[in-house]
Amino acid sequence: MPSFVTADDAADANNPLANVRAFNIQGYYLNDFSGLPSDTDGFQTVLRYAQPLKIGDTNWLMRASLPYNSLPIGAGNTTVSGIGDVDVFMAYQFDTRPGISFGIGPQVVAPTASDDRLGADQWQLGLANVYFNGTSPQFQYGYLLIYRTGVGSTPAGRKRPEVGAFQPFWFYQLGKGWYTGGAPIWNYDFTTDNYNVPFGLRLGKVQQFGSTTANIFVEPQWSLASRGNGQPQFQLYAAVNLQFR
Repeated sequence: MPSFVTADDAADANNPLANVRAFNIQGYYLNDFSGLPSDTDGFQTVLRYAQPLKIGDTNWLMRASLPYNSLPIGAGNTTVSGIGDVDVFMAYQFDTRPGISFGIGPQVVAPTASDDRLGADQWQLGLANVYFNGTSPQFQYGYLLIYRTGVGSTPAGRKRPEVGAFQPFWFYQLGKGWYTGGAPIWNYDFTTDNYNVPFGLRLGKVQQFGSTTANIFVEPQWSLASRGNGQPQFQLYAAVNLQFR
């Protein structure tokens, strides 16, 4: 049976550096791609697992993500579906004052896509930095910053990937586990100069089930600015995030 969630747990439910094991199921419905017919849409599902690690006297958080994509990238904008590239990053967690989380560390992306068109077809290395301010039980904010690029030889006919992403996030607690906010991902492709800058508005509910904190939300997102074909102008982002305390 669900039970009352504390203000601290509600505030920490959206902390990407929370010092707990976590499993997330995230989904995107993508619609109205730039440069494509108006009836074109796509889907992406991401399974994500996070595990705190202690190495010597240092604290780390490992986060691994496995995407499943169904996107209009085939000839004639036909849909191609399958597993995408797996990415893993290790964030070293700095000692900070209570309520503040700050981590930085390496990111590795493996070319695991079941269809080369659903991934970069190349190993990638990068760096990820996360900041989360949960000092207020009512309002929390922060960001995720990622940069990565391809390593080794680039397959014939492909461009070496080099991408950056910035995810600002903010959350306002409404009481009784309900909250609003947003966490859109702004991305930039250094190879093509293409980008997309969406804005989202979320409605979520945090609920406690024994030692498990469940965070369920839906967040429609609209593109404020974009460049290049294939950029979604509307996204519906929904997820179930579980923290095991």
